[in-house]
Amino acid sequence: MPPLDSSIRSPVAFEMNWILALASVGVLTGSAVSLQAEEGPEPATNRILLFDGLSTAGWRGFGKPGFPAAGWVVEDGWLKHQAGGGGGDVITTNRFTDFEFGFTWRVAPGANSGVKYFIDEERGAPIGHEYQVIDDAAHPDALLGPKRQTAALYDALPVSGAPLRPAGQTNVSRIVVRGMEVEHWLNGTRVVSYTLGSPELQAAKAASKFKNEARWGTRFPTPILLQDHGDEVWFRDLWVRPLQ
Repeated sequence: MPPLDSSIRSPVAFEMNWILALASVGVLTGSAVSLQAEEGPEPATNRILLFDGLSTAGWRGFGKPGFPAAGWVVEDGWLKHQAGGGGGDVITTNRFTDFEFGFTWRVAPGANSGVKYFIDEERGAPIGHEYQVIDDAAHPDALLGPKRQTAALYDALPVSGAPLRPAGQTNVSRIVVRGMEVEHWLNGTRVVSYTLGSPELQAAKAASKFKNEARWGTRFPTPILLQDHGDEVWFRDLWVRPLQ
């Protein structure tokens, strides 16, 4: 696992760190992580570590009080979902409003997963906005077109110009939510950009599987969700940065 930025903090005392980060933007500084060039122009400051490569602290199962006993494992600094292992989706124990979320990932050949946000756990189903994570070359869903390929807003907005590395190789991604503006980044390139409440997003929703989901396309505090789609996928360097 590559060395972590000194500005990335442990999930210990997470709540206090989150409050301090919101209250004093720019106070914490440090050298950029080794993958910063692939993360885009945002500075590597005020980041809060969501996974330390050793434990699952700060995460739990969707709709469950604790972390799944099977399916998800910590392996060689990665949070890994085992193929066919079960366990269900996992979410952060904290919720976020204006934020930048960064993650490094890779999928096995033919695998499918995703990172979701604007998740309303009380509705009982993990439906929300999804940053697609998939093997574009081999998974049948990705072969349906760019709305279901890596980094797309799943089934709603297509990805454009994605510099994707193939299955088995590591990719670096970011999701940015700032007010009503949302961006998806992949390996240093912004590949999706949309505005909540805009005519474009409303039209995309109407043509998608989410057309009857009342809260889809709206803004509210959200956990971050890692999807169990039954396939083998790895995540690491999971961090969040509060935005004002």
